[in-house]
Amino acid sequence: MTHSETDSQLLTDGGTDGDHDSAGTADRAAVTSLTERLVSIPSHEDETAAGDAVADWLRAETDAAVERDDHGNVIARRDPADADTALALVGHHDVVPPAPRQTAGDGTEGAYVVDQHDGRLYGRGTADMKGAVAAAMLAFRDVQTATLRDAPVELVFVSFVGEEQGGVGCRAAIEDGFAPEYAVVGEGSTGYSAPGVTDVAVAHKGRRGSTLTASGTAAHASEPEAGENAVYRASDAVDVVREIDRPTATVLGRELRGSVEVTEIEGGEAWNVIPETCTITVDERTVPGERAPLDRATEIDGVSWTVDQDLPPMRCDDSAFADAVLDAARTAHDVSEAAKTGTETADAPATETADAPATETVDAPATETADTPRVEHDPQHVVKPHATDAGWLAEAGTTCVICGAAEPGEAHTDSESVSVDVLARCVRIYRETVRRADAFVDG
Repeated sequence: MTHSETDSQLLTDGGTDGDHDSAGTADRAAVTSLTERLVSIPSHEDETAAGDAVADWLRAETDAAVERDDHGNVIARRDPADADTALALVGHHDVVPPAPRQTAGDGTEGAYVVDQHDGRLYGRGTADMKGAVAAAMLAFRDVQTATLRDAPVELVFVSFVGEEQGGVGCRAAIEDGFAPEYAVVGEGSTGYSAPGVTDVAVAHKGRRGSTLTASGTAAHASEPEAGENAVYRASDAVDVVREIDRPTATVLGRELRGSVEVTEIEGGEAWNVIPETCTITVDERTVPGERAPLDRATEIDGVSWTVDQDLPPMRCDDSAFADAVLDAARTAHDVSEAAKTGTETADAPATETADAPATETVDAPATETADTPRVEHDPQHVVKPHATDAGWLAEAGTTCVICGAAEPGEAHTDSESVSVDVLARCVRIYRETVRRADAFVDG
């Protein structure tokens, strides 16, 4: 281990009330350095180098069993002898292509540029999601073996490839038998209930992309009765889609609202030809347990339906787990505020938090503000509009929540960034979740 036992104890246990500031400073420094290292490595076309960096760090900094599977995923395990339940900290190290301004070379070539100013790290992958990967790596390292034995729980860290390509790395790992009982997926959950608050998402939408194809018979437009107009059939299919009720689901008291929208129509060959084919693209945002009955459109003569993509939604099926992670988030917020103000939190000590009243959360996130404003609200259970690898894991039987540093509107942008303070908070949330494992793991 390259860090001292004193540092490990401080980082793991949170220290005394007087140690909050030093613990927070250590977390910020460590997560900043590791995030900068990971973000600088290009991984939009080939994730190998980024995966190597993750695996090499884990081997150097921990005594965990570290594996690079055949797909490029990095999986590390810390397994007390008597643990029969696994808790995974989950991320991915692939990214979408960078903008030219985010690289040191021409176009999208060369190392990625990482900048730090105003308390934020800027660069491709800072928010989605190498910052959260770094936070999970540090938490995985810093949790003491005795804490795992007390749970008891096997602690797993995994960073998948191919999340941005539909979860190919996660799906491959599941097919190979990857099946932790619980998972905290580090995708963005900050700023949903209120600006600057790191919430815990207990559900997210999926996405099903479909094509409705209307077939007809071509004819000269001067003799329309000689053909069958595919555009008219497609128009009837659009009417069917418009009449479908939008699906909804309730997860742990939070409502998740789906949608079904026609997004593209293409048909016809020439201005004087009755169209033989017309295709309709339908974007459906799915919710757990519900799918729009798009098969109704096939009752129209000449209309067929194909599913092009089906990313599953996620719902947390264990309130004890969701509550434990929420309590961990509230504890981390308390520590953050105590470090900033130099005082104890008013309602609870650093290791416990009082239950906060639930507030209704809608799909639309809170408006973003400047970096890490003073937090005036408790974290909440929320729902998330975007599909993640948590959907694949939940579909395979893993109980999931999402908790991470990214804020709405940051991922995939030319100005992508993440708050350093929130990354440090996530380190504490992940560590504290492990410490609270006895609240959701059957002994």
